[in-house]
Amino acid sequence: MSAAVPMPAFTRTIFHVDMDAFFVSVEELFDPSLKGKAVVVGGQRDERGVVSAASYAARKFGVHSAMPLRTASKMCPQAIFVNGHPERYRECSEKVHKVLGTFSPQVEMASIDEAYLDMTGTERLHGPPLKAAHALHQRMKAGTGLNCSVGIGTSRLIAKVSSAQAKPNGVLYIVPGEEAQFLAPLDVREIPGVGKVMETHLHALGVKKVGDLASLEESELADRFGKWGLALAGKARGEDAGGWFDTEVGADVGAKSISHEHTYNEDTADVSQHEATLMRLSEMVARRLRESQFHARTIQLKLRYKDFTTITRAHSLPSPTQLDTEIFEQVRTLFRKNWKKGAQIRLLGVQASAFTSQPDQINLLEGNRQQRWKDAMAAADRLRDKFGESSVGLATGMRGSFRERIHENPASLPGKKKKTDKS
Repeated sequence: MSAAVPMPAFTRTIFHVDMDAFFVSVEELFDPSLKGKAVVVGGQRDERGVVSAASYAARKFGVHSAMPLRTASKMCPQAIFVNGHPERYRECSEKVHKVLGTFSPQVEMASIDEAYLDMTGTERLHGPPLKAAHALHQRMKAGTGLNCSVGIGTSRLIAKVSSAQAKPNGVLYIVPGEEAQFLAPLDVREIPGVGKVMETHLHALGVKKVGDLASLEESELADRFGKWGLALAGKARGEDAGGWFDTEVGADVGAKSISHEHTYNEDTADVSQHEATLMRLSEMVARRLRESQFHARTIQLKLRYKDFTTITRAHSLPSPTQLDTEIFEQVRTLFRKNWKKGAQIRLLGVQASAFTSQPDQINLLEGNRQQRWKDAMAAADRLRDKFGESSVGLATGMRGSFRERIHENPASLPGKKKKTDKS
């Protein structure tokens, strides 16, 4: 009897698909007159908010996401400022996800405008990586009207870094075995997870390029930065090391916290305005909890005064919740205990954390009241799904109504199926 011949192992092939200037590009679909112009999405030039996205024409003037809108206006006075439309972005993101699903069953939307695809073993269906990527480009444009950039590598890290190098509207394939050579000349900041603080620490060691990092001994990095040092050593070689890439593509990794915050256009000491804002924020947090089918035990208040002094205060509930009213009661109590009466406030935020998938046993005396609220909120959610987030709200929060902030990672991210409430 002859021995079975082992099947050849497929080389791991990961695509990172990043939509080009996504929010701006979607706005251009609805208003073609914006094409080719300096466009800033996120609010008006005289508001206190921050830039959510900037067109490539605006980026040439130094405008970038997270920059204050007023700063962007000074840097690029000719720019067109657009409020942004979260519902449009979610709708287009769904179309993007649909296109990606025709290339691989393993799709992970990393945010509203980027995704990883595990294309390992798909060559017989889609051809070699570059051919598949160009086909994806064409199908994405035909299916959504939007451009994307595609990075290809043997790891998610290489795919993500290469897609950034391919922008805009390009494809970059890092051939297996060439990962370290590709990374070596890049700034260490190009490594996902390396922020300003870590960059400063690395520069102090004389490490400015990824190649400099790769030349250090793992033991030295571990001594200085612990587990993160070992992860950095792996990343410098192009490996999926550390918290950013610990799971397989498509793995369902739940959020650890859900939060919303609002910056007032003008500082205010109006307590009724504050509490109305907290009610609206509580509604938004509770809505996302129900979408994710989480119950939160810890509620946190964030409060920033006019002078930018910021405090956070949290309280753990005896029983976890996903109800607007219960979250609001807790955060209002925290606010009343900690606000310096008469002091003007710049920003308020509400966060929920310490999640469970099921609530504790319902108190029989409170059960009917809680069930009525759950039924009411479920009905409100259905109306929001159909007519938009601002279509329904509790009376207390009406005065606190404000334009929804654009989220890169909304709870309703495509591919994250809503779970059915069985409680």
